[in-house]
Amino acid sequence: MQSRKEETAEISHLLSILHKWGIHTLGQLAALPPNELAARLGPIALRLWEQANGTSTRLLRLVRPQEIFAEQIEFEHEIETVEPLLFILRRFLEHLTRRLDTLYLVAQELTFRLTFSDKTQYQHRFQIPEPTNSVELLFRLLQTHLENFRSEHPIVAVALEAQPARAKEQQFEFFETPLRDPARLHETLNRLTALLGKERVGTPVLEDSHRADAFHLEPFSWKVEERPEHPPNEAMIGPALRRLRLGPRRVVERAAVMARQGPYLSSGDWWDEKRWTRAEWDLEVEDGSVLRCREERGGPILEGVYD
Repeated sequence: MQSRKEETAEISHLLSILHKWGIHTLGQLAALPPNELAARLGPIALRLWEQANGTSTRLLRLVRPQEIFAEQIEFEHEIETVEPLLFILRRFLEHLTRRLDTLYLVAQELTFRLTFSDKTQYQHRFQIPEPTNSVELLFRLLQTHLENFRSEHPIVAVALEAQPARAKEQQFEFFETPLRDPARLHETLNRLTALLGKERVGTPVLEDSHRADAFHLEPFSWKVEERPEHPPNEAMIGPALRRLRLGPRRVVERAAVMARQGPYLSSGDWWDEKRWTRAEWDLEVEDGSVLRCREERGGPILEGVYD
């Protein structure tokens, strides 16, 4: 099958041949006998003859313009309070959800944009955990965000855009259930973020470090990672350590230590102010329990118990 570029080059070659024959108009091309034309110049020449005579059929490809679900307004007077802004945003949501409903779509993302009197702009994107067309749920997201919003200049324009998506239908496993109210969880996370800051709200992720309890927070993600069909079956080496996280506990000095092993020395982050050093021991006491202890100035501290 010829590519579009090769076909265009062949048509240009045929036109140059027709010009040499003295064929310069569509009427002159249509007057030629089609069978002889096809025998000499091939099927593309016959197709050109059919187009000149109006007998060819070209399928019309229907291209639908992309739907843009957006509302915006420029105020005649500057806005300095949140009440009129919330009124306008609710009207925007009513219009957008009505348009989405007619196309059997839902909103999966909202883009909120403000323009201030000094020509600066503010933009925030709302990731909706469960795509919906509920005006109440969407309005609650905007209202929660604006509760702690402050600006130095009055507002002169506002815009709201919705990113559409198809409503998802998901079949859960027998012992798997969805979130009871994703919208309420999203609202709670927004309130916590506004109260504590982005750096204090998120998902804890373990760091690649030997330092005990080393982790950092990453922004909460609504996308659930796919679980492997066959999880790796890693063999456990040695007994499991049950760590005690209720605070430091002193090892009972009355307990007779039957055997000990260590110290296990570790350190890291020596290049900054977070440097750390640890000295740990494994102790076997008279009742047969094996303990993991950490050396401190005031004496050993119980870190955990081996199963």
